[in-house]
Amino acid sequence: MAATPKKKRTAARILAVGAGLATVGALVAALPAGASGTKGGGNHGRYVDVQLLSFNDLHGNLEPPTGSAGRVTHTNPDGTTRTIDAGGVEYLATHLRQAREGNRYSITAAAGDMIGASPLVSGLFHDEPTVEALNRLKLDVTSVGNHEFDEGAKELARIQNGGCHPTAGCFEKGKRFRGADFPYLAANVTNEKSGKPLLDPYFIWERNGVKIGFIGVTLEGTANIVSAEGIKGLKFGDEIETINKYTKVLERKGVKSIVALLHEGGAPASGSYNYNCDSPGPGDGISGPIVDIAKNVSPQVDALVTGHTHQAYACTIPDPAGKPRTVTSAASFGKLYTDTTLTYDRRTKDIVRTAVASANHVVTRDVPKAADMTRLITRWNALAAPIASRPVGYISGDVDNPFDAPEKPLGNLIADAQLEGMAPADKGGAQLALMNPGGVRAPLVHKASGAEGDGVVTYGEAYTVQPFTNMMTAVDLTGAQLITTLQQQVSGANQAAPKILQISKGLTYTLDMTKTGADRIVTSSVKLNGEAIDPSKTYRVAMNEFLAGGGDGFAVLKEHKNKLVGASDLDMFTAYLAAHSTASAPLAPPATGRITVVK
Repeated sequence: MAATPKKKRTAARILAVGAGLATVGALVAALPAGASGTKGGGNHGRYVDVQLLSFNDLHGNLEPPTGSAGRVTHTNPDGTTRTIDAGGVEYLATHLRQAREGNRYSITAAAGDMIGASPLVSGLFHDEPTVEALNRLKLDVTSVGNHEFDEGAKELARIQNGGCHPTAGCFEKGKRFRGADFPYLAANVTNEKSGKPLLDPYFIWERNGVKIGFIGVTLEGTANIVSAEGIKGLKFGDEIETINKYTKVLERKGVKSIVALLHEGGAPASGSYNYNCDSPGPGDGISGPIVDIAKNVSPQVDALVTGHTHQAYACTIPDPAGKPRTVTSAASFGKLYTDTTLTYDRRTKDIVRTAVASANHVVTRDVPKAADMTRLITRWNALAAPIASRPVGYISGDVDNPFDAPEKPLGNLIADAQLEGMAPADKGGAQLALMNPGGVRAPLVHKASGAEGDGVVTYGEAYTVQPFTNMMTAVDLTGAQLITTLQQQVSGANQAAPKILQISKGLTYTLDMTKTGADRIVTSSVKLNGEAIDPSKTYRVAMNEFLAGGGDGFAVLKEHKNKLVGASDLDMFTAYLAAHSTASAPLAPPATGRITVVK
């Protein structure tokens, strides 16, 4: 079935378990050099250049992300590096609009996590501001990511279809949330009983005989990294099998040019956005789940737009036929966008793979701000201001959250706050705390973000650090289970991409990265307050509900006993800041050294 073009919105989208979406839009294309017609004007030659602009993992970052979260690394020709301040939807809009100039035939796509884990200006309003911004950005299609399920499938349905929040209501008087103008694709998210997709699995874009199909999937492991309550009755299928299945469906419909929007990714050997990950040198290239996926996805798929790992790359990975195929990711938080040229052959109706070119571009802040985005942010900030601007603490310097460091100063601060909040006997009697690294979303920056003054931590800034509002728990774990927990950081589901838990003061151990799997944890080094962990002894451990449910691949944590539920992680974080800092005696960034890393 086909809906009317999305701009007319004459047919309401359906999003429910067992129901699908079919949306047909308009794809326009520019002629390559040497073809008939002029750039952006003609479309009568055999070959048509289609501009594909893409990004991923925006996470509701409407305002420029702060500190290290708002910078990208550039490698200079002489091998030295420099950082560039990047991101902010006012600048992203300008860059995308400028990139489209002279390319009448352009499509903009995304690879998931547009919303979820968002700063307060979006998260406080259940990400309605971000969806409004994406509509204004003219986003054409996106896959779902795991964070689209943070508030469950029913809330995702509202994000797509519109309507006021079921408990918070409408946020602006006289205005009803209109929903997303673009379709969310989720080919591998199905009803466990019926097997039918939760959302439309694919999206066909067509004009003047040019057809390009988009298949959208999220990572198969989504169920392990979101709250189980919101996804009851849903199954997350294998990415490769799903993409290959719907590639055949599209081929039967006469669509031979196909792009996969995949919320799963990899890790390039360099953190520089302009790194050549096709370099053949030892240790070069890209690793992680996307490599195996790309090598097994049908050769009929012409390009993979990926995400999830928050890394930047524009690589080629051989398909099952051994031919190179472009695989891209634009880091996160709107700091980059990818510009890919897909050369369409009207005779074969396929993409000329040898002509595909991709590059990541920085969303620099030296361009004019998009006025419509400025108005949008100003409007929502005015609604959030009474809550967001309230001071909750004071810091003497940046409390960093470095992406590639096993132990992070901000992670230590949060774990200490959780231990203190759950340590009293009537609060749980916790002896240590464990915090999942993915739950720490941004650094605390000393420089003022508004009029509050340097060193002042506002509620809005604290919310940006911990936006999930997970409830805290204290549980019983044996020493053996605690050691297994540490081993599961670097083995099983986390072996390829370790998830190093942030730990409270008093817990120490050695992480030996020269070894593999569970052996990376030196079990004899695991100590609490200087005493070796006793495998047979019971310990009270503080952690959020997400971890207590086995999230992030920590299956052993589901074996806990005697759970006591406390306040939210955000409440404990702000309470700790209030208790340990004043304007005259700000909190110093915690030292690291709880985890000894052997490389």
